[in-house]
Amino acid sequence: MNHLSFYWLPENKDLLLKGIESEFSQFIEHAVSNRKIALPPIPEVVLKIQKLCTEETTSVSDVADTLLEDPSLVATIIRVANSVIFNRRNITCTDVMTAVSRLGILRVRDIVTAQAIEQLKHSVNLSHTCNRILADSALNSRELAATMIMVVRGFKESGSPIYNNLEPEKALLTGLLADIGLFCLVSEYHHYLENGNYLAEDIAFMVFERLCSDTSYLVLDTWGFDNDFLEVSSNQALQQSLDEVSYLDVARMAHHILMFRRQDENIDDHVVKFDVTGADVLYKLSNLSDIEFNAQLDELISASGL
Repeated sequence: MNHLSFYWLPENKDLLLKGIESEFSQFIEHAVSNRKIALPPIPEVVLKIQKLCTEETTSVSDVADTLLEDPSLVATIIRVANSVIFNRRNITCTDVMTAVSRLGILRVRDIVTAQAIEQLKHSVNLSHTCNRILADSALNSRELAATMIMVVRGFKESGSPIYNNLEPEKALLTGLLADIGLFCLVSEYHHYLENGNYLAEDIAFMVFERLCSDTSYLVLDTWGFDNDFLEVSSNQALQQSLDEVSYLDVARMAHHILMFRRQDENIDDHVVKFDVTGADVLYKLSNLSDIEFNAQLDELISASGL
């Protein structure tokens, strides 16, 4: 799979029609429309933190205390809080309370959710095909997230205050969680086959393509993520933005850059909105050598602490 997730791909009408007619497609579409599709089985501590983030009275200490129930997440939060991308003041912290205070409650929720989904994509025991889809998704999500950081940094380097809404760390997290619904669809496909049913992979992939954005939106909306996450995951603007450049614009630019670098024949059908600064950012990133571009991608993922 050469793209972040299926909803970015152009439609194949013949397969799409077959997918629409399939029992599996109808089942998934009904589950999504009725908000009854099974959510990814992430750790209980992550679910607790997501719930805490919906309550106005939640404090830093509440989130820190909950994190202590899972030592691995404590280590993750401290590591991320000290990473190059999230530690803007370059001051090292060694305890979870300071780390949560530095990152903020909502950002902690975003980080532990992204970490849980990343681990889930690599650790589930589904069929070979399903495991491969999720492994490819993990790789493509990281590439999109890192490229989104590069795009945001390009806007920031212009020095214009009109891009103050953009944060590299949020660009990273929206990219990592953009196709979170794919896990739900792949998992349902695996169970469908286990129950003695049959559906050709190419048709299943078209079902994933058609419903990934809706499913991703459903998962993130259920967990209380904000509009920036919802827009990137659904690949559509949900409200008129007051910002010159939104995270959805950044995601589309990042995806366009990746399509260009892969010499994707469908790039002519991919529409991207950008201003003069955005054109300069696209030009510079598109003209990096493959070695330099990939080195920057690897460095940014490593620098995130995730």
